[in-house]
Amino acid sequence: MRLPNHIGIIPDGNRRWAASRGMQKEEGYDNGINPGLSLFKLCQREGIKEVTYYGFTTDNNKRPLKQRIAFTKACIDAVKVLAKEDASLLVVGNTDSDVFPKELIPLTKRKKFGKGGIKVNFLVNYGWEWDLNNLKKCDSNKKNVANYIKSADVSRIDLIIRWGGRRRLSGFLPVQSVYSDFYIVDNYWPDFKEADFYKALEWYNNQDITLGG
Repeated sequence: MRLPNHIGIIPDGNRRWAASRGMQKEEGYDNGINPGLSLFKLCQREGIKEVTYYGFTTDNNKRPLKQRIAFTKACIDAVKVLAKEDASLLVVGNTDSDVFPKELIPLTKRKKFGKGGIKVNFLVNYGWEWDLNNLKKCDSNKKNVANYIKSADVSRIDLIIRWGGRRRLSGFLPVQSVYSDFYIVDNYWPDFKEADFYKALEWYNNQDITLGG
């Protein structure tokens, strides 16, 4: 089977999952932490070289305060869980904002945990406009245009998997996703199943990957 080198994860459906169970919407976020660890271990098992998780965006901060507190805490906790694994961790997001969790600032430079290995990127308070802002200063004739984006240490994404049934990128790494194949899982993220991951890999294996050629 041909495997993607880099998988992007959009873990959507946390609020809808909570609401469907009669819970407050903000209660859904904590239930997305264990699925993130399970998916990491599957990527590790299959030899995936890099994985990027979509934590929360600058636009998500428009949500009610209780939800903002909850998804920020969930991102911090998720990163702490991954820091106990063999991984090379990087947090990408707008640190100039007051909403960026100070606990994660040390990880805005890639850091090796355990034996290292798989690269893990976590987008926290990420905005595509923030990411691309420095392109205004770039000479378009230069070949290293990608070095001007703030997520420059994140490689091109081969496969994006989005849970929760929505069919949109929601501003997810527009440069790195330029040639990504996009797979949708209808299940909500907290209902993560190993089978969904392997169905996505099987689907990717059957795609005609040309990168425009």
